[in-house]
Amino acid sequence: MDDKFNGTYITIDGYEELHKYKYLYFLILFAVYVFVICSNSTIVYLIWFHQNLHEPMYIFIAALSVNSILFSTAVYPKFFIDILSERQIISYSACLFQFLMFYSLGASDFLLLSAMAYDRYVSICKPLQYTTIMRQTTVIIFLGLAWLVPACHLASMVALNANQKLCSFTLNGIFCNNSVYKLHCETSKVLSIYGVVVMIDVVFIPVVFILFTYTKILIITYKSSRDVRKKAAETCVPHLLVLFSFFCLSVYDVIIARLQFDFPKVVRLIMTLQIVLYNPLFNPIIYGLKMKEISKHLKRLVCNCNKREM
Repeated sequence: MDDKFNGTYITIDGYEELHKYKYLYFLILFAVYVFVICSNSTIVYLIWFHQNLHEPMYIFIAALSVNSILFSTAVYPKFFIDILSERQIISYSACLFQFLMFYSLGASDFLLLSAMAYDRYVSICKPLQYTTIMRQTTVIIFLGLAWLVPACHLASMVALNANQKLCSFTLNGIFCNNSVYKLHCETSKVLSIYGVVVMIDVVFIPVVFILFTYTKILIITYKSSRDVRKKAAETCVPHLLVLFSFFCLSVYDVIIARLQFDFPKVVRLIMTLQIVLYNPLFNPIIYGLKMKEISKHLKRLVCNCNKREM
């Protein structure tokens, strides 16, 4: 088991379509990576620095931005190496670590969005009880659960994957996602059942909870004044946009691996790139531009930088 885990290298067979214009793709992806890091770091900085943003909703947004930074750092550097290399390989242990980071951070996003939905529900539907319910301790518990629960689930999956015998050493993709299951000699029933349990626990239950929560919010705000409806729309629409895009890409990731649909290489490449591009980019763009308070501080920061340059 030790030799298999530490000494086996996997060939990544998904960069053929990028090879012809590899330097162009490298520059594009590098620019995206720099933008992801800078924009998400800016959001975290603004929320950390400004006292009026020290509220549960903004703290959860900062946590989403931290996830985007970690997620991109776990995926993009390997992209850069593989795009410029003649041969794309990765050790099985590094592959499983990338698998762990990819899915634990992705699942953490769903739980953070659930916490944000609950925060909005309490704020809009139970405003008089908000300060009592959404205390600092509550926020810390939500953050801890959002990071620890997926990490524990995925660590167990990685341990089960590490014990599987490999019969294939070619990964159909550009990074280690659910496609690692196709490397195994046989499908493990325990791994399949556990994977479904994890998916229900950290994806479907949070999504159902979010939809139920926002439905309740819409019903209550529909009966309220125009100002209340406007405020609800300003805070809830960005969350729903992020949720919808991320959920659709997550469903695609499950379909290609779990159901083993045979998509053409170009389609698989385009969809996989969207998985790693959209969500890290969506968070700073949507929350930075759509959230009124963050947008206000962002404009001030840009203006101050321009004044210093002048």
